[in-house]
Amino acid sequence: MSGQLPAVVGQAAIATASDRSHLVPALIAGAGEQAGWRYVEFFAANIGNPHTRRAYARACQLFFAWCEERGLTLTAIRPFDDVAVWVEQLHQRRSAPSVNQQLTAVRMLFDWLITGQIVPMNPASAVRGPKHVVKTSKTPVLDGTEGHKLVDAIPTETVRDLRDWALIATLTYSFARITAALNMKVEDLRPQGTGCMLRLHEKGGKHHTMPCHHALAEALRAYVEAADIGSNRKSWLFRTSRGHKGTVLSDRAMSQPDAWRMR
Repeated sequence: MSGQLPAVVGQAAIATASDRSHLVPALIAGAGEQAGWRYVEFFAANIGNPHTRRAYARACQLFFAWCEERGLTLTAIRPFDDVAVWVEQLHQRRSAPSVNQQLTAVRMLFDWLITGQIVPMNPASAVRGPKHVVKTSKTPVLDGTEGHKLVDAIPTETVRDLRDWALIATLTYSFARITAALNMKVEDLRPQGTGCMLRLHEKGGKHHTMPCHHALAEALRAYVEAADIGSNRKSWLFRTSRGHKGTVLSDRAMSQPDAWRMR
């Protein structure tokens, strides 16, 4: 069960911390309005990345729902009797990295509640998550031949086709994260000699500049020319398409779900 903050608080939270981070667990709401405010502020003002915010909000919601089922109050949660048991049960059905991420979210939230004078101690600070040892990566990686086949199989008849071609080529040749590629603007393509440089937007506001493979440079050039976006350097590079035919692009940047829906 989750309660709602007063309307003005809920609206502010929705505006600044999207998705579930404006929902206040009943266990937090039961500690008073100030606790509810502090909970919302943790997501709205303390976590800038929207993907991290959603993941942490879900982790905290699940943790406090678990505590509520055990009849706990906010100040009655204990490290080894409660948090450690939650971690152990969670690890029975979740991977170690997932458990550690959720534990980190809960630990950070309690630190925030302490500084806001909502709770006197952090019950998650002394609890350690499960160890995770990676011997070999499970992420499939395309070899050179497979990469060429993938890129060559993409049609190039419409501007949307060319956009998809350019985006997949960017991911294939630069090994960029999808969000780093989608956050690019036209100005992040920088001519250098006969080729160009690519500037990727990484986590924490950092930038990573790298030379383009000639095949990637060709795909990007064809897409930018067909979309006629080269003159607007501050605009988004990879944009959503309008209509079913894919002949016109919007001014909006593609999101991750847009990328997953590429044909």
